[in-house]
Amino acid sequence: MNIAANIADELETPNADGAIAHALFAEAPDSVSFNKLRKRLLRNVRQAFDDFAMLKGQTRWLIGLSGGKDSYGLLALLLDLQWRGLLPVELIACNLDQGQPNFPKHILPEYLTKVGVKHRIEYRDTYSIVKEKVPEGATYCSLCSRLRRGNLYRIAKEEGCDALVLGHHREDILETFFMNFFHGGRLASMPAKLLNDEGNLVLLRPLAYCAEDDMAKFAAAMQFPIIPCDLCGSQDGLQRNAMKDMLADIERRMPGRKDTMLRALAHVNPSHLLDPKLFDFAGLMAGETAPKSE
Repeated sequence: MNIAANIADELETPNADGAIAHALFAEAPDSVSFNKLRKRLLRNVRQAFDDFAMLKGQTRWLIGLSGGKDSYGLLALLLDLQWRGLLPVELIACNLDQGQPNFPKHILPEYLTKVGVKHRIEYRDTYSIVKEKVPEGATYCSLCSRLRRGNLYRIAKEEGCDALVLGHHREDILETFFMNFFHGGRLASMPAKLLNDEGNLVLLRPLAYCAEDDMAKFAAAMQFPIIPCDLCGSQDGLQRNAMKDMLADIERRMPGRKDTMLRALAHVNPSHLLDPKLFDFAGLMAGETAPKSE
């Protein structure tokens, strides 16, 4: 499929009812710049679909909706593609209310009902658990994320979904890579597609190729009712923030490096690294056929 060539024509084609877009886009800007942004994001999402076979055998997706710019953007892009018959799966939005103080419980259900999106709001007080378990001054992100993910897996199974879909973008993937690189001593990041331990649910990240700056511009143009995170988002000195600042500085000095880094994660040469579990260094001997790098 030539995604770059087809996306523009497909976005201008009305659906069977003669509408040009999902109701969620009813108040979206009708400007050249916004349309270019929207097409670029949709092209990136469809490229991720193709590269990681995200549509293979999938019929029903649970979309994790936090109320942040990225999850709103993910929902909008997937609904846009579904509206045009380019995403043949059923979509269910799910927000996990984690019991954070002053969380505006009404915003998401009111918004989702307004735009006609099937959804489920689940309450689980993981906030108290995180506050109890994490020492004073330490960051909450890791435990909070694990608790949230476990609940979303459970909900996805209860809803009969075969995939949990999350809104992590290019920068999330790069930041995670460098956090593991600098602090974990390993080369690893967020995979665009992951099978859970039980083997009965796939985790997907369709925004893997989407830039955070594009997602922020998209959210602002769409005027999503953003809900800030007052738990981890209020903490200073997070390792992830340091990685974000480092990547932003590199991009300022050498534009285009983020895309280059992302491409590097997709072009790995084990024979030029140092992991004997991935490459048979012991089998490398002069005068013999060298083992091939996979």
